[in-house]
Amino acid sequence: MAVIVKFVVVRDGVEKMTFTTKKEADAYDKMLDIAENLHGFIGASGLDFPDEMLESLSLYLAENRDPLGAILKGSAPRLKAESAPEKVSDKPPKKAASSAKTPKKKA
Repeated sequence: MAVIVKFVVVRDGVEKMTFTTKKEADAYDKMLDIAENLHGFIGASGLDFPDEMLESLSLYLAENRDPLGAILKGSAPRLKAESAPEKVSDKPPKKAASSAKTPKKKA
């Protein structure tokens, strides 16, 4: 018989997620705490968001708290590699050097 240890995150009597390590479960629980606090903060702002959108926004901001924290401190946002636009050079592409030189005529 195998013994399997599971860490379950429960909110308001509802099982939210199951993890194999306590560290992962604690991190997820903390993210849910942050989302709950953001929900109350944004909800009290007087902005007219539908509840479903407010919940989604709160979860998104909580999941991305590290880059959001940097933005709030005044840093430029770090874009994900796959969504970062490619840098376009202002210079025209260099032509390949020709191996055959044209002879110069002497006058």
